[in-house]
Amino acid sequence: MEPPHIVTAFKKASASQGAGQDCVEVAHTADGGRAVRDSKSAEAGLQFFAPGEWAAFIGGVKAGAFDR
Repeated sequence: MEPPHIVTAFKKASASQGAGQDCVEVAHTADGGRAVRDSKSAEAGLQFFAPGEWAAFIGGVKAGAFDR
């Protein structure tokens, strides 16, 4: 199975813009999902999320499901 086609440039998370920050980068895929990578180790690979998976993740973040 082919991975989804990435259709935008990767964008670094706004919460991790400073030097030395742990960062993730996100790009849109042709199917409406997202590709995510570690900006400090981009060669380590990508994680793909289908549109519904990404929507569920964002919904959880907005609901505070990942608050410490």
